[in-house]
Parts: sequence; structure tokens; C-alpha cells
Amino acid sequence: MFVLSKLMSAITQPMFWLAVWWCVALGLLSGAARWRRAAVRMLWGGVAVLGLLGFEALPHALLRPLENRFPVPPPEAVGRHVGVIVLGGALEHPGIYQAHGQVPLGQAAERMSVPVGLMRQHPQLQLVFSGGEGRLLATGVSEAELAKAFYEQQGVDMRRVILESGSRTTRENALQVAALLGKRCQEPWLLVTSAWHMPRSVPEFEAVGCQVTPYPVDFRTGDATLWAEYSLARSLLLWQTALHEWLGLGVYRVTR
Repeated sequence: MFVLSKLMSAITQPMFWLAVWWCVALGLLSGAARWRRAAVRMLWGGVAVLGLLGFEALPHALLRPLENRFPVPPPEAVGRHVGVIVLGGALEHPGIYQAHGQVPLGQAAERMSVPVGLMRQHPQLQLVFSGGEGRLLATGVSEAELAKAFYEQQGVDMRRVILESGSRTTRENALQVAALLGKRCQEPWLLVTSAWHMPRSVPEFEAVGCQVTPYPVDFRTGDATLWAEYSLARSLLLWQTALHEWLGLGVYRVTR
């Protein structure tokens, strides 16, 4: 499943398929004369598709149903839980921390910052962070190690924190946390991860017997997106996130 998840990260990048498309077109262009007109059309067609990919409204339309699946719990509901389960995925390459001593947060930074605020507002909450070595080319440093450094830098009482450093996928997150908590997993816990990742995460934790209340963070969409919002760089990342998550959701349902 780990290798499959990394393969999905590659094949859900629109530029991967455009590169394949253009390579085929160039191959035809250098071949027999009868294929050259079709090859030129393919090349220009790829350019047109690339231009369309920059409209952020398109990937937002795919992400919005995922992000709106679970609402954010009201503040008064948070105190009825024993703790927060935080899924990894917000931390950047450990080499940055090793070089500069600051824990690097990525686009999903709210996965790390929101639980800190919840713990300060609710002193009874514990925190379980789940994240191992999730890179195909191992660095020797788990996300849990970086998370420990981050929470210490934020002044969190580490006696309230439990670190799980063996998981590499969402399914492994659920399995490892359930094994770590044992019967305590049946108590009410908040589950914190990106809003678009929540539809895949919740069923995995429920399947191992954990009682979780979704607390989505790291939203990428609002109520609507204007067609005037155009950025190829941002949009390509949104496309990959949306395609990866919908494909992952289907794979997890089939293999559960």
C-alpha cells in the first residue's frame, strides 16, 4: 500500500500525463509523414489543456465535495473529548530542520498549529501525533521526531503528547494509533487532518474501532471560486491534491 500511494502521487500529477502526451506527439512528428499533422495537433492540444488547467475553479470543484463532507465541531463540543489525534503530512523535509533548527511546515500547517490552540484552550486534552517515515527515499527521520521538536518549540507540555512514528499511510495511521491506544481508542477523540483528507481518514479509524469526531483543517476552497482566479502553479498543486484524494478514496474502499 505504501508503494502504491507513492505511485498515485506520480500519476495524479497533470504534468506527468501532459509530458507523456507530448512525448508521443514528438515521436509521431519524427516518424512517417502521414502522422505529422496529427502530431502537430496533439502538441497544440496539449498546450491548450495546459492553459485550461490554470483555472482554479476546476480543481476547486473537485475538492469542495471532499472538504464539505464533515463540518468543524462547535467550540462547546471540543471539551467533551479526551484528546486529539493528529495525522502527519504537514511537515517538510527534515534536512531543513537539521540545517537551521526550525521545524518546516508545509501547506497543511494547520494540522500542526490548530491542535496546539485546542490544547491551550482545553487543558484536559491529550494529543496523539501519527506520522512515520513517509518518503520513498528514506531520510532516517520520522515525522513524529519533527513533530516532537515543533511541539516543544511551541511550549506544549510533552507529558500530554504521545508520538507514533511507524505509520506511512492513512491506513497505517489508523492501525498504529489503535494499537497504541488500545481500549482508550473507544473513548471520544478529535481527529485532525486536512478537510480534503478527512473522507478517507474517518472510515479507516472507524474500521479499527476508534471513536473519532472529525475536526477538519487546512481548507483549500471557499463557497465559490471566480473564473478570474487563474494561477497555473497553484492550480497544478490543487489538481494533484484533488485527483490523488479521489483516487485514494476509491482504492481504500475497494481494499478495505
